[in-house]
Amino acid sequence: MIYCGIDWAERTHDVALVDDAGTLVAKRHITDDAAGYKLLLDLLTEYGDSEENPIPVAIETSRGLLVAVLRTGKRKVYAINPMAAARYRDRHSVSRKKSDPGDALVLANILRTDMHAHRPLPEDSDLGRAIAVLARAQQDSLWNRQQLANQLRSLLREYYPAALDAFATWTNGLCRPEARELLRAAPTPTRAARLTRTQLQAALKRAGRKRGIEAEADRLRDVFRAEWAHQPPLIEEALGKQMLALLIQLEAACTAADQLAEAVEGAFLQHPDAEILLSFPGLGIQLAARILAEMGDDRSRFADARGLKAYAGSSPITRASGKKSSITRRWVKNDRLNHAGYLWAFASLRASTGANAHYRRRRERGDWHAAAQRNLFNRMIGQLYHCLQHRRRFDESLAFPASSEATEAAAA
Repeated sequence: MIYCGIDWAERTHDVALVDDAGTLVAKRHITDDAAGYKLLLDLLTEYGDSEENPIPVAIETSRGLLVAVLRTGKRKVYAINPMAAARYRDRHSVSRKKSDPGDALVLANILRTDMHAHRPLPEDSDLGRAIAVLARAQQDSLWNRQQLANQLRSLLREYYPAALDAFATWTNGLCRPEARELLRAAPTPTRAARLTRTQLQAALKRAGRKRGIEAEADRLRDVFRAEWAHQPPLIEEALGKQMLALLIQLEAACTAADQLAEAVEGAFLQHPDAEILLSFPGLGIQLAARILAEMGDDRSRFADARGLKAYAGSSPITRASGKKSSITRRWVKNDRLNHAGYLWAFASLRASTGANAHYRRRRERGDWHAAAQRNLFNRMIGQLYHCLQHRRRFDESLAFPASSEATEAAAA
């Protein structure tokens, strides 16, 4: 049996092959291009790699073109955490010496000695992996948009509190098209106070508003013309220019988030698991796509529901040493899936009477809000695992049966 380890870098990669005895049988230094990938595949073929008996590969990343090339066929690719690789390196040397060829050898030996303790990359479908790319990008764009909106809000507090008061009643505040259009038309409070009713109505129409334009224009006019403290004129103009520069970035972030949301919707609705996911209370298209992106669609990825719960960070972890024992929340988890689960549990409180009742019982037992929501997420993601495995839609009466819930409450 031959095992392969690859220490990857931006431009070049070091490759090491070892046999069952741990003997280094080959090593190469390849470039990060098509020629280097071909050299790697030829090297693996030379040492017995075939469709029926592929050589397993260990590498410290799960992404990139090199990983995509290695995942062709039935080859198993193991993404080893860099921290775990560093611990393995210390097993053989205490001098803390390090080299790229040596790291490749360490990775190959990890598979030789402990391949059973590591999991290969899941065999998700191309559509599932495409949804993962889009859903993560859309989530990142939302986080970026909120960060820019927070920066803009902080800047407006310095010289333009009238704008914050005017947009306070709007959902999404500064991210709304009306807010961005008005800030572009009047970047300073002095200019905002000069806006006429007609100009305000025109700005609202340009932003896409269809109803209540006259009343909203009157309200905005009153807010902008109220008494507000002002910065000196030159400083106010300078801050207005800074705000416009930041507004351009916020516009781009809002556009990117909207376009990625459309792309996620188009891809997710084509997936065969979409119908099952959307049958669960609290899951819309975007949130369901994030759940699918992090779980994947490889049914053999998790041996049981407990594995998925641990991966999501919803199930507690027990720490015991001597006479001391404690049960705490998990800190090592998939943060994206855990974040999506928090939103899912929160949304399900209104969408499902059974979920709401379960949450209320946990609060009555003494759980804090976050702990009760985590417990609800733990229950629902286990139900999702069951439904996906058996190709069944969510059933409220089976998920939260009234008789068992009453018995559980009485026992508590």
